[in-house]
Amino acid sequence: MNKLLTFFVIIFTMSELYAQDNEIFVSQVGATANIDLEQMGSSNMIGGLNSTAGSMTDLDLDGATMTLDVNQIGDSNKFLGDILADSFTGFFGFDGDSNDMTIQVDPTNTFGADSSNLNVDITGSSNDFTIDLATAAIASNTDMDWIVMGDSNTINADIDIDQSTNYMDIDGDSNTINYDGDGATASAGGYFYLEHDGNTRSFDIEQQSQLDSDWLKVTSSGNNGTVCIQQNDAGTSTSC
Repeated sequence: MNKLLTFFVIIFTMSELYAQDNEIFVSQVGATANIDLEQMGSSNMIGGLNSTAGSMTDLDLDGATMTLDVNQIGDSNKFLGDILADSFTGFFGFDGDSNDMTIQVDPTNTFGADSSNLNVDITGSSNDFTIDLATAAIASNTDMDWIVMGDSNTINADIDIDQSTNYMDIDGDSNTINYDGDGATASAGGYFYLEHDGNTRSFDIEQQSQLDSDWLKVTSSGNNGTVCIQQNDAGTSTSC
């Protein structure tokens, strides 16, 4: 009797641990969608971009004038996916450590990604966030805002910046920022503003367009670290 009881306890415990890892699969086609996703706990996933775990795939969202609100609260969560949208509004909130966001917005210029408004709010440490916003010259008039509070976070942002803004407010130590702002037309006019407070930072910033006036402002308070800033308007190439 005791052996049988022990067997059932082990199976129940394993099932309970497995159930804590939640997965969301979404495939949406159509304009004016309003999607709100929230996960609480650790090791959860919103799928796409060859996501693993239970071999899930999409977050695949296609359509114009879309609103996506994502909140993940906990550690070691993942938000992965493809978004094809014009006039896209995104609210992305992450609270926890060792989380991963990797998304691309309209890499094939299906709808265009212009006039988009994206807000990323991160609280925690050792997080990794990568966003590829649009292909050449289609993210015009986009407004992107980051608020990051925590240490040892990594942000990789690749934005086609025609008349667009990218604002980052970073507070914490040992954070890494890699930003590539491109513009393929003569009217690029991108604006990047980084406000930072913390030590041992690493900034690698590239801003380049075709013969236009781009704007870049970086204010950083803290000790140690490396900063590389390159601007190129199709003239002589620069490097650090």
